[in-house]
Amino acid sequence: MKLKLITWGLGITTVTTAGLMGLIYLVNLPYPMIRRPVSKVAPLLLLPSYIKMDHHYREAIAHVEQADQLINHVSSFDDIKLGEEKVKLAQENLDKLPVWFIGYEPKRYCEMFSCSWQFTIDEFETARKQIGRMEAIIFQQKNAFNTYQQAENNLQQAKQKYQQATQPEQKQVIITSWQKSLDELQQLPPQTFAATLVSSKLDGYQRDFQSVTETITEKERTNTMITAAKNFSLSATKLCENPPHSVDKWQECQQLWQQAINRLETISQDDIGYLETQRLLAEYETNSSVVKLRSKAEKESIEALEIAKKSIQNLQEQFANGVEPNERKLFISKMQGNMEQLTKVQTGTTAYEEAQQLLEFAQAKLEEATK
Repeated sequence: MKLKLITWGLGITTVTTAGLMGLIYLVNLPYPMIRRPVSKVAPLLLLPSYIKMDHHYREAIAHVEQADQLINHVSSFDDIKLGEEKVKLAQENLDKLPVWFIGYEPKRYCEMFSCSWQFTIDEFETARKQIGRMEAIIFQQKNAFNTYQQAENNLQQAKQKYQQATQPEQKQVIITSWQKSLDELQQLPPQTFAATLVSSKLDGYQRDFQSVTETITEKERTNTMITAAKNFSLSATKLCENPPHSVDKWQECQQLWQQAINRLETISQDDIGYLETQRLLAEYETNSSVVKLRSKAEKESIEALEIAKKSIQNLQEQFANGVEPNERKLFISKMQGNMEQLTKVQTGTTAYEEAQQLLEFAQAKLEEATK
């Protein structure tokens, strides 16, 4: 009998305990229609919910503070990743706090247990906003770091490819890519960790790029001057074809050669292409000297021919009625002088053919006078 009573008593206790636990579970369900009436009549039954809320609240605040320190005092990208984890944990803790429960029921809890924190709607919203701001900062930091890594990788590849490139078109494409990478690094948000990392490298990157672009600019300038010089030399060559030419034409040719020389003389010893320039310069100066000599020869030949022609004409007028015996020596002397003058007319000049004809004429007249 006594054993039956004990067994019956244990059963009643078990059922009662189970029922009480079920009741506590039921009243602590996260539904306002259940909790609010209970909080007015028997707030002690909501103790598990209050304790749980207290735990999540404290965890959320702790994670927010940790994330704030990590994100706003970054020393490595690991700080950003760890800060992101802390923000996620803080968000998870806040998500477990029912917004409709804040402001009323925690007050009851604090009245009963003298809690040291103030859990209000404003405080909850402040934590939410702080997490939102940190999420935005993390997003910006990660994007900036990814951009930094990609741009730096592209920049290093561009430097290597440029050294290997042989065609001007290839180099131009690489230079464009190089410039784009530099622009991306320069445009990183200044408040990001990536901008801090690149700040110490950017000057070096820019010097490397400037060195390459200056080399290209110098080479382009040199090529431009050489091309211009070659164009002038080609014009001079065409103009001077098929001599003999007049003095004016030779002078025009000489001016074209001088224009070509002037272009080449702008290229200094430090410029790319200096050796080729010196080779062309030597060739063009030689050609210019030849043209100067041809021009001088043409001028002197024309002058010699004109002197001889005028003298022969005067001599013919003087002895129009024939050469008297007593005048023969004078005639022969003057005619020989004219012939000597005609020999000054050089070959390859416009005056040479006419000078040869006059020589034959003078020779014939000389032979007549000596008979």
